[in-house]
Amino acid sequence: MTSPNPPLRITVIGAGVIGCYLGGRLARHADVTLVGRPHVLDPIRAVGLTVESGDGEDARLHIPADALTLATGPESVRRSDVVLVCTKAGQTAAATAEFSPYLRPDTLVVGLQNGLHSADLIRELVDRTTVIPGVIPFNVARTGPATYRRTSTGVIRLAEHPMAVPLIRTMAAAELPVRPTDDIQAVLHGKVLLNLNNAVQALSGLPLRTELLDRDLRRCVALCQAEANRVFTAAGVVPRVPLAIPAGALPVVMRLPNPLFRRLARAAVRVDADDTSSMTDDLVRGRPTEVEYLQGKVVKMAGQLGLGAPACARMVELVHEAEAAGEDRRQWTGRELLTELQRARRRARRLARIQQMTGQPT
Repeated sequence: MTSPNPPLRITVIGAGVIGCYLGGRLARHADVTLVGRPHVLDPIRAVGLTVESGDGEDARLHIPADALTLATGPESVRRSDVVLVCTKAGQTAAATAEFSPYLRPDTLVVGLQNGLHSADLIRELVDRTTVIPGVIPFNVARTGPATYRRTSTGVIRLAEHPMAVPLIRTMAAAELPVRPTDDIQAVLHGKVLLNLNNAVQALSGLPLRTELLDRDLRRCVALCQAEANRVFTAAGVVPRVPLAIPAGALPVVMRLPNPLFRRLARAAVRVDADDTSSMTDDLVRGRPTEVEYLQGKVVKMAGQLGLGAPACARMVELVHEAEAAGEDRRQWTGRELLTELQRARRRARRLARIQQMTGQPT
């Protein structure tokens, strides 16, 4: 039976791996425009877009190119009901400046980037449009010139808002698991907590599943997560993670021996064997990473609260060193990286003791 309502008009700003996957899933139920770069859009224009999820009736969908609108500029925003912002966190301001002149007052803008405050930044730059944050919990890989595969699972979370109801219905029809939440800040902080693994995985150079089964690398993640939990608690936020354990227990689970970790964290290792993080992709392609929005954000918040986050701070330094080194970047073993982070924590403790004895500010 045909719906009496016209399909939702959705523009995806920043059509990379996440944006193309979402756009492909939505295209059978909405009027979708992908705004991206030629190296992404040209293959889709030539052969159409294929999205794969590995489960469900529509595990593999092929969307003909003529069923999508492909654009390198944001002019289509002027006729959109919904704008999904899927750029890298560091590109939020520039992208918003480009599309905001075309926004209508009745358009919903959804910030889906990593980090805590991308939607806040968008909101500051648009003056008459509703902006809400959302969280994408799964990874997507580009497995062919115009093929995008979801490599892990999870439920998309959107901040609860009346204007989001049509989008949620369309996502559900497109078999995109989605749920509104009245505590999106807790969910955003929870995703940052989980994404602290990205830098560890990127520095190791290992596929995600292999990295997660290396106990020393998990202990590196645990050091960062413990610091983040302390900082978030001091800021009055209790992170919410899509796991069977509370956020505060994550460092404990990450430190467990492999047999126990496998048993308690089956969902965490239920990813494609060759899956990586977006940070690894950035290093491979010579692009700036999002480490400043992950470990870097923890360090910044810690400083504002008079706390320390030495493991996170050292991870930021190491990722920037990897960015600068390009193809010559070091690939760290779990033992090497754990030793480096433990050394950073010892240095921070010594410095704090010296400052305490001399009366200098910490």
